[in-house]
Amino acid sequence: MWAAVNLIVGLGSELPIDVYRGTGKQREQLRVPTYLQDPGGDGYGIEDWIAQYLTSLLLRGNSNGKVVGRDPSGGFPTQVSLYHPDTVAGWYDQYGRPQWKVMGRTIEPPDMWHKRVHPISGQLMGLSPVSYLASTIGLQLTSQRFGLQWFRDGGHPSGMLVNDEVELDGPKIRKAKELFMAAVFGSREPLVMGKGWTYKTIQIAPDESQFLETQGFSAAECARIFGPGVPEVLGYETGSSLTYSTLEGRSQHLLVFAVGKWLRRVERALTEMLPRGQYVKLNRAALLQTTTLERFRVHEIALRNRIRVPNEVRDDEDWAPVPWGNEPNPITGAGQPPADGHAHDDDPPGTNPPGKEGI
Repeated sequence: MWAAVNLIVGLGSELPIDVYRGTGKQREQLRVPTYLQDPGGDGYGIEDWIAQYLTSLLLRGNSNGKVVGRDPSGGFPTQVSLYHPDTVAGWYDQYGRPQWKVMGRTIEPPDMWHKRVHPISGQLMGLSPVSYLASTIGLQLTSQRFGLQWFRDGGHPSGMLVNDEVELDGPKIRKAKELFMAAVFGSREPLVMGKGWTYKTIQIAPDESQFLETQGFSAAECARIFGPGVPEVLGYETGSSLTYSTLEGRSQHLLVFAVGKWLRRVERALTEMLPRGQYVKLNRAALLQTTTLERFRVHEIALRNRIRVPNEVRDDEDWAPVPWGNEPNPITGAGQPPADGHAHDDDPPGTNPPGKEGI
């Protein structure tokens, strides 16, 4: 499971982002705002923020953060500090209004930024891919230690702090919890505990672990929870009839069936941090790696059909732009460049000068 999550997070967080306005012929690429290059405002950059966002969605089905900055004119968030998903509790009150607590502290709804996957009617928090799979199958784990109810209510803690020598009442339990939380969250100081204390960590939600064990899921089947093509890319033997003649074919399969939906969630989340009419697109071309010959064939087709201009192709190849590269290649006769490859007096504007054909 972690290999699958790491694959999706690694791909999604490293793709270049572009900001646009308009569509079709009116589409205009804009400069990425400075604040969007570090949405968390912590100095770690957008790659780190996207990685946190996707990891929370993939493992817990929810991503929550506190809005720490808003645009003064538009009111949209410009900075969101993400919480660890296991510290957040959310539910609807009797009037259907969302209620939030983070490590026991109440957070007002306007200050809480929340995104979810696999939503369930009447439930504020979304389901993780594993818990969604379990609820879809409808497996009853009542005979097991962890029942299906855990999936629905999210009643499992992220860890257990146990004292097997001292009997604690309500106030002492709350005090111990407060001191422990203050030491382990947001601090690199050592934790000092008295006699009899044991802390049991929970790396994966225990109900999800129980479900996978009960079903006898293999490593490949666990990876497939996150989408077709994931186990094959990770190198698991799945018995699938899928074959790939090129690396590009495998990347295309992974992008369409597994990674694409997560990338679109990233785009929508970042678009909310822009003025109305502007939107974010992740550059998926970085995923579709090809051989040099295949890549140049694509360039040649795009230039010949006037889909792209030479400087766009040169930018893809990390080549410097040229003065004559901002106009499409000229079309003469049946849609082909001049036979002799040279510009003529009656050629349309933007014709390449002699000796400067192609890219």
